[in-house]
Amino acid sequence: MYSNGDIFVGEIIGTAILILFGAGVCAAVTLNYSKAKASGWIVIAFGWGFGVMAGAYTAAPLSGGHLNPAVTLGIAVDTGEWGKVWVYVLGQMIGAMLGAALAYLVYFAQFNANVPRGKTNDGRSVDQPTPTLGIFSTIPEIRNPVANLLTEVIGTIALVLPLLAFGLNKGLGESGTLVLIVAFLVVGIGLSLGGPTGYAINPARDLGPRIVHTFLPIPNKGTSDWSYAWIPVAGPLVGGALAGLIYHVAF
Repeated sequence: MYSNGDIFVGEIIGTAILILFGAGVCAAVTLNYSKAKASGWIVIAFGWGFGVMAGAYTAAPLSGGHLNPAVTLGIAVDTGEWGKVWVYVLGQMIGAMLGAALAYLVYFAQFNANVPRGKTNDGRSVDQPTPTLGIFSTIPEIRNPVANLLTEVIGTIALVLPLLAFGLNKGLGESGTLVLIVAFLVVGIGLSLGGPTGYAINPARDLGPRIVHTFLPIPNKGTSDWSYAWIPVAGPLVGGALAGLIYHVAF
């Protein structure tokens, strides 16, 4: 249905928009000298949901708007069509890195003001540095690999299985509201299931920005936590595959 070129371009653009909104709202809530600082988890959940909406609506005419290797994998498990999976995933990874870089540029001044607490040479007080990895990628509140992996698997099933089932409702597609409903699904997952790990539920969403974070010249940026990075990749992939299998068997 979609050409490889359209898929590649659509997924780059759509995923970049998703991460621009998502990393952007995390930066807005987290960084010192942001007007939205400390506005809370609900703001973050809705920011990511709006990012899904904007990115998926933009990419849909070109690629269907997967924006997520777990979604692409779930669809492939259900349909048995694997030929274009690599095109989707490559576009998603490039788009995720591009979106993270754009979010950095938007908050460039705030990142550069990420300085230690103390006094400047002229005697002015400055704030403590803000850990920056959570702006780009996920960090568990309690580091327990089994629990963290299970959370990501369940959260991704909660995304991909309903998304596949929504496709059975032709009215959603014809009315153009399918993407909007998926966006609210992502908000719901963030509010209900996001507390333990920050709900990656998307390997590209976590890995692409983590790579960018590693190389960005952010003052006092801290670690990119590569020892944890496999969990928000493996968990969503397992969850996406299980969701595709459940859908194929049950529906």
